[in-house]
Amino acid sequence: MTDTNFRPRRSCLYMPASNARALEKAKTLPADTIILDLEDAVAPDAKDAARDAACKALSQGGYGKREMVVRINAMDTPWFAEDMKSLCNSNANAILVPKVRSADDIVEISGMIEGDLQLWAMIEMPIAVLNIASIAQTAAKTRLKTFVMGFNDLAKEMRAEQDRNLFMPAIAQTIMAGRAFGLNILDSVYNDFKDPIGFEQECRQAKTFGFDGKTLIHPAQIDIANREFAPDDQKIAEAKAIIAAFQDPANDGKGVITVDGKMTEILHLRQAEQTIALAEAIASAS
Repeated sequence: MTDTNFRPRRSCLYMPASNARALEKAKTLPADTIILDLEDAVAPDAKDAARDAACKALSQGGYGKREMVVRINAMDTPWFAEDMKSLCNSNANAILVPKVRSADDIVEISGMIEGDLQLWAMIEMPIAVLNIASIAQTAAKTRLKTFVMGFNDLAKEMRAEQDRNLFMPAIAQTIMAGRAFGLNILDSVYNDFKDPIGFEQECRQAKTFGFDGKTLIHPAQIDIANREFAPDDQKIAEAKAIIAAFQDPANDGKGVITVDGKMTEILHLRQAEQTIALAEAIASAS
């Protein structure tokens, strides 16, 4: 029943591609996804060297089953074209493009990609939030697979303080648009990596909202994100019970049944299947 194309994305760790030690350390970390960063974490005079280092690291491999993503520089920067040219011929699973503004951006970038490379888009500009439905809709005809929230840049563009309450409308709109068109959605980073309690609380909130996982800035955040975005034993047991009940010949053709004293519909079956798919994907990746 497992979707072989399904990947857990509980923990997606940014690592500066300009840091050789970080690239090597990433091979040992239990993150689901490693995002080699060419943008915010790299100084302008180190961009070319970071790009070369990322391509070399991807070529040499050694990252196991981890999903490998590269955050390139924005379309309006002098590094974008060479980033696209180099990374499209790499062993990355996806490229993450910052500062996306419109559906036209997605169509243009997607047209530059070859092979099986996926396109991920940072949602961190006010205009992107206003255009989110049309951006998400391009998934049907482009390589767009994942939205990544970026609240640090969004706050800067809004001239606002870092207050998660401010971003609630953007969160809701992005999740609804993403789910409407079959996209994965990752929450923004939590800046204080020395505050595990606050980070844990934000992970729980993000999971409740419907995010698939969280982007991270420090390895210390990985274990918490992996735990909070994974289904626990009770959730897995409940999902298995629902699936078994619908597979029972006595319930054949029924749209509504009773499982453990609760009314259970087809939508609950779909949720249960998603839970088991996630649990199996996590198990196979470990």
